[in-house]
Amino acid sequence: MTIDPASAPASAPASGTTALSEAGTSPGDGQDSPFRTEPNARDTARQFVLPLVVRIERSAPPARTEALETAARAVLVMLSDARSLGEGPWAQVMRDWQDARIRKVVRRARGAEWRRAEALDGITVTGGSAQVRVFPPVPLDGWPKDLARLQVSGTDLDDPEPPSPAAPGVPVLWLNPELEMSAGKAMAQAGHGAQLAWWELSEARRADWREAGFPLAVRTARADHWAELTASGLPLVRDAGFTEIAPGSATVVADHPALRRD
Repeated sequence: MTIDPASAPASAPASGTTALSEAGTSPGDGQDSPFRTEPNARDTARQFVLPLVVRIERSAPPARTEALETAARAVLVMLSDARSLGEGPWAQVMRDWQDARIRKVVRRARGAEWRRAEALDGITVTGGSAQVRVFPPVPLDGWPKDLARLQVSGTDLDDPEPPSPAAPGVPVLWLNPELEMSAGKAMAQAGHGAQLAWWELSEARRADWREAGFPLAVRTARADHWAELTASGLPLVRDAGFTEIAPGSATVVADHPALRRD
């Protein structure tokens, strides 16, 4: 993985990333979780979205799995960046975003579109053939012009060959084998899964993960394995159903070794 060196200090702390809810729990816990599908207090807050832009050049589109993995890492890099923490310039909007529903939107860019996106405040993460730029959250109705004009559709990507099994000990974001999702939708869901894992980890485990470069894999689970995963107590993403799939659909299980209850 390569991170835009101008925008991700190696010494960025891993703590203090997430805002606390009024109940004093982490954003992924309790009755006000941003991933609960029924209405709750988070719906009355101002809504923000985390923009991610994937580079898709006509002559060299990225492999699907690499795009999903890079998007998940980009979310983790944004959560742990020094500018997102404490009194950093992105900290307040990051708190506002996490106090409401957690929304991510993936758009595509090529050529001059990508160059304009790179000129905006954000972080570019590279993994294999994929490049994803993540930006601080923006209001649902307040996208920067150069991002608003980018297309959401057209992010259908393929893997030239089936991905190899994940390396032992690497966190895996398991996709629901029963759901059909575009690459853009699956990238957002992988980002949700990575974020849930981040919230559940201790500060020490977060620091270890970040210092290692956020190793992770995104794979589609077998049907029998998916049933086991969803009953395991590991972080589970249920989609709000704004696009493509039905509300409440289980999309991703975040299988980080530090979160397993053996």
